[in-house]
Amino acid sequence: MNRNQITLNQLPVGSKANVTMLTSDGTTRRRMLDLGVVNGTEIEPLYRSPSGNPVAYLIRGAVIALRSDVSEKIVVSVS
Repeated sequence: MNRNQITLNQLPVGSKANVTMLTSDGTTRRRMLDLGVVNGTEIEPLYRSPSGNPVAYLIRGAVIALRSDVSEKIVVSVS
């Protein structure tokens, strides 16, 4: 990862970033691909639950909640 790349769980609410890589495998990777989490997809964290897990993300016009163990395997590029 370079300087402007972070994992999705580190992205603050209200910022936007683009997916650069998935580090998960198996069924979790397949689920992310099915949801449209592919290279270049813009993702925006909308809401964080009171406990901080899960977080609601805006992905391709849909709001999807992801746990931190899943979102930490999605690498995004911030500008």
